[in-house]
Amino acid sequence: MSTDAKTEASLRVGLIGYGEVGRILSRALVEKRVGWVGAWDILLRDAAHGPAMRAHAQGAGVQACDSSAALLERCDVAISAVTAANSFDVAREAAQSIRPGTFFLDLNSASPATKARSARLIEAAGAHYVEAGVMTSVPPYGIRVPMVTGGARAADLAARLAPLGFSMEVVASEIGVASAIKMCRSVMVKGLEAMVIEAYLTARRYGVEDRVLASLKETFPGMDWEKQGAYFFSRVARHGRRRAEEMREAAVTVREAGFEPWIAAATADKQDWFAALARSGLFRDLEDSDWRAYADRVLSASRGDKAGSG
Repeated sequence: MSTDAKTEASLRVGLIGYGEVGRILSRALVEKRVGWVGAWDILLRDAAHGPAMRAHAQGAGVQACDSSAALLERCDVAISAVTAANSFDVAREAAQSIRPGTFFLDLNSASPATKARSARLIEAAGAHYVEAGVMTSVPPYGIRVPMVTGGARAADLAARLAPLGFSMEVVASEIGVASAIKMCRSVMVKGLEAMVIEAYLTARRYGVEDRVLASLKETFPGMDWEKQGAYFFSRVARHGRRRAEEMREAAVTVREAGFEPWIAAATADKQDWFAALARSGLFRDLEDSDWRAYADRVLSASRGDKAGSG
């Protein structure tokens, strides 16, 4: 047996958060024959969602744990993959039961100050906090999604997880650099999503979308504006609530730098608005459709609201 295979067979990894990212990573870890893969999610206690989540975990070869403490009792590496709003609370809870020497890899989109606060709690418990900024959407890459990482033991963790396929670039030994990179990128990427949704909806309302897209193509010929529009509309419809939380952390990051986060704050509101439409069922059956289908649903609903208010 190779050294890497022995390392994988003895490694115990726990996922805090068993949503999309947690499931993708845990499945890959099981496929790599990691010694033990466990998961904890607050929804495991939920009567409506818990049974299905436990069944999914069992079918995937992942042990669903009854609490964060139960997970942390067993794992050598804990990976926090929750929402931005819950990032610090998860770290605070983990600090109460994490074993000394455990690595705590924080994948969540949070501001540098939030990451620093989390790090202090985890390090005070004798564990090793490593922050990560996930630099693109996880599903296309899976476990190989590019990350920038930081922390006093970030290089050690990167070396330990590299044989499993993790792509972790260590950018700093101090906490905050990796999250700053991630958050500044988010202002651009999520801001572009919000701008495209607003511009395309308005253009569709006036019937000028073809001219607008033709002009965009001429100005920015390297981007397929039709394809990008469809991708942005579908991604925000599916993940807008989570993106809005991330953008509120981006706004905190901008504010921590001494600036007013006008763009980041407005982006969070736009993402939240579109996500609320999705939760209402407005886009049911439209997944991965042309952006015009999404726009037409919004415009139709808007006209209905105006008629009703009259």
